[in-house]
Amino acid sequence: METEQVYGEGFLRWAYGNPLGKLALSAFIKRPVFSAWYGMRMDRPASAHRIAPFIERYGIDAAEFIEPDDGFRSFNEFFHRKLEDGARPIDQDAAVVTFPADGRHLGFACAAEIKGVFVKGQRFDLPGLLGDAALAERYRNGALVFSRLCPVDYHRFHFPLAGLPGETRVINGPLFSVSPIALRQNLAYLWTNRRTITELRTESCGTVLLMEIGATCVGRIEQTYQAGSHVAKGAEKGYFAFGGSSTITFFEPGRVVLAEDLLSHSSRQTELYARMGTAMARLA
Repeated sequence: METEQVYGEGFLRWAYGNPLGKLALSAFIKRPVFSAWYGMRMDRPASAHRIAPFIERYGIDAAEFIEPDDGFRSFNEFFHRKLEDGARPIDQDAAVVTFPADGRHLGFACAAEIKGVFVKGQRFDLPGLLGDAALAERYRNGALVFSRLCPVDYHRFHFPLAGLPGETRVINGPLFSVSPIALRQNLAYLWTNRRTITELRTESCGTVLLMEIGATCVGRIEQTYQAGSHVAKGAEKGYFAFGGSSTITFFEPGRVVLAEDLLSHSSRQTELYARMGTAMARLA
């Protein structure tokens, strides 16, 4: 068990816990223009001086970077950095479904029966989350994995299975924080925030839904894959620009069995840390 070092914790507690902070949250922090402004600051060359202290404070392994840590032209370049080949080995077992991103994960065998997310009684509103009642009905009895990325994490997301991805659909919205500090108060931030959905058609696991969720100070969700072209398991799908954010992976009913430790921790509202490419589930 570890206690997470929350980047910007003081600001988050003020914005989501202090009456004045909540006014600021409603007035401008949640608005995309605020995150775009902050993202522009992180794109400027002057932001590069933040990189070395950030690496030292959070113990990030610079040996994994393709670029040397003094080779990034801005903090955002460092933030959505690529890693050396082999830094995230992909489990090659054909029966294994892998985590799409580094982060802290919650997994549920049946989306419709979730009894608690961070706080007991909070459950996903699938129609609201997917923006499509028919699609929600199709996936309501399937497994769901919520993966939360912190600012300290590797911020590229990948395909958990080989398959044929379709076009990405964007659902616009505000940009609330997706840290537990915010989500313990209101899980609905997930299905009001700006988010993207992609259908991945697979031979072994039906159609898997891949969602990326924006958050405060995430100026961009960039898709780097090509729709309609077959992708391998572990292939890059895209990246988040500055700020912590999340992905959600949805499975059709009866397709997968989630990892035992993921289910055990999630039943206690405790996140499981795992890296992209490691086993998230097995085919049923």
